[in-house]
Order: sequence, then structure tokens, then C-alpha cells
Amino acid sequence: MEKLDVVTFGEAMAMFYAEETGPLHRVSRFIRELAGAETNFAIGMAKLGFRSGWVSKVGNDAFGKFVMERLQEEGVNVEHVLASSEHPTGFQLKSKVFEGDPEVQYFRKGSAASRLKTEDFNEGYFKKADHLHMTGIPLAVSSSVRAFAEHTLDFMKKEGKTVSFDPNLRPSLWNTEQEMTAVTNEAAAKADVLLPGIEEGQVLTGCSTPEEIAAFYIDLGVQLVVVKLGEEGAYYQTKTDRGYVQGIKVAHVVDTVGAGDGFAVGLVSGLLEQREIKDAVFRGNAIGALAVQSPGDNDGYPDKNSLEDFMNTHLKGAK
Repeated sequence: MEKLDVVTFGEAMAMFYAEETGPLHRVSRFIRELAGAETNFAIGMAKLGFRSGWVSKVGNDAFGKFVMERLQEEGVNVEHVLASSEHPTGFQLKSKVFEGDPEVQYFRKGSAASRLKTEDFNEGYFKKADHLHMTGIPLAVSSSVRAFAEHTLDFMKKEGKTVSFDPNLRPSLWNTEQEMTAVTNEAAAKADVLLPGIEEGQVLTGCSTPEEIAAFYIDLGVQLVVVKLGEEGAYYQTKTDRGYVQGIKVAHVVDTVGAGDGFAVGLVSGLLEQREIKDAVFRGNAIGALAVQSPGDNDGYPDKNSLEDFMNTHLKGAK
């Protein structure tokens, strides 16, 4: 196969988001979409013209076929996704809200993706990718997926590839907060680029400000830390540079899910294009702002031309 610009891995699910507001048990009509932090990232990168690959395991069922077809339609390479006849593809239900975060219920326990293991790792496939993007979710899904994740991270570092890491904390998947913090920080310390949200950073470091959170990880050896601040934008820090990049205000927030993954798409794509850090952060802010204006997790992600238009429109006010 051809080289990949980026590769990622994790669990994908069919997502059913409500067409009407109200508690999920009273909703009768849903729209089916694709969910998964890593698939969001892979799709976002593909939309911008990058060669992106996604690795996982899906069930040999309708949801699994939906996941595969949807990713292929978006131009994501899925040639090393495994199919299981014994375990299903997970799914989730998401409520419709007019403001704030929606209610989400997961049906993922015992899924095919949770059975991913180190023996499933394809060395040749990952070696052909220039960059690994990883989130903290696989570290929490199961012990075998955690082993796969840690092996993948160590392999890519050994091969001299660059690594970005989004903690993407899911406390409900962990046994204890102490375990979540220790395991996540161990992986975070190996990344070149780290993307915690402000609340995540506070949990993981015990620090309160973006500056303190960034300094914590810079001291561990991370080259670039970008602390996401929601609509306020983001704070970035390296050993020699630091600063705030103002967020882009939107008139109406439809759904916040997927905004963080969109931010990662913007930042990583900017860095891979060797843009200045501040410009790459602004690009992340831009995709995050686009993402919150649509109900699906990734259907607001732009192609390259629409992203450039949106950034140019908001450039003066956000810098």
C-alpha cells in the first residue's frame, strides 16, 4: 500500500442521535451516524486531503459494515481493520439538545473493538505512516486494547515517527481516577504533541491554570502542549514559546461532541504542513467552531477550501 500521512486506532460505533428533544427513553425517531474519537480524526484528516488510516476490529454485522463503508466513503484507509464473527460492533444513543452537552448512552461492553490485542498489530502498516494520533480511550476500553495501544505508541516512537496524544478522558470506563491518571500520564509523557482540555489537564496534573498544566508536561519531555479552552480558544507552550490563541465565537452551538477531535485535526494538519504553531492552533480553533454547529460528531468538518475560507473570514478577530 501507499504511504500514510497519519494513522490512528480505536473503537468505532454506530451512533443514533435523536430527531426530537427529551429523555432518550421517550425518543421514537433517531438518525444513524458514525461515532468514535479516532474515526472523527481520521475522517477530518481525509477531508483535508491527507492520507489517513484507521485500525480497529468490528463485528461482522450490519453496524460493522456501516462503519467500514462510511470510512471508505470518506477516503479513510481501512485495509487493516479486522472483522469478528463472535463479537458485535458497539453502538450508542445520543439525545438532541439546543444548548449544552447531550445525554449519551453506550452499548459497547464486549464489543469486537474491545478484543483488539497486541497480536493484531501490523508492523508494516504502522511503519508506512509518518504520524500517529492516539487518544486515551483505548487505554481504558480493556486490558488487551491497552496493551495494543502501549505497544503501538512505543513502536512508533522507536521508529522515529511523530506522535500526538489527546487524553480524551472517559472516567466511566476506568476502575479508579488514580488508575486513569497514572496510565494516561504515562502515555502522555511519550507524545510529541499533547492536547488536553482544561478540565482534563486539571484532573491529570492537579494544576489549575493552562500555564501550569502545560509546564507539567513540558517538564516530562513533551515538545508541544496545547490546552483546549473551549470557546475561549487555546493556550500553547513549548520550551521556548507560549501564548494564547483566541477562539472563534459562533452564533448557535448545536452539539459540542466532536469539537475536540476537530481541534486535533486542525492542529495536527497544520503542524504536518509545517505551519507556525500559532497558525496551527488557530486552525484547530476553526474546525472546533465548525464542528459545534452540526448535530453529528464529524459532519461539520470542512474540506481544505471551506476551511481556508472560514479561517480567512475570522482571522482578524481571532489573532
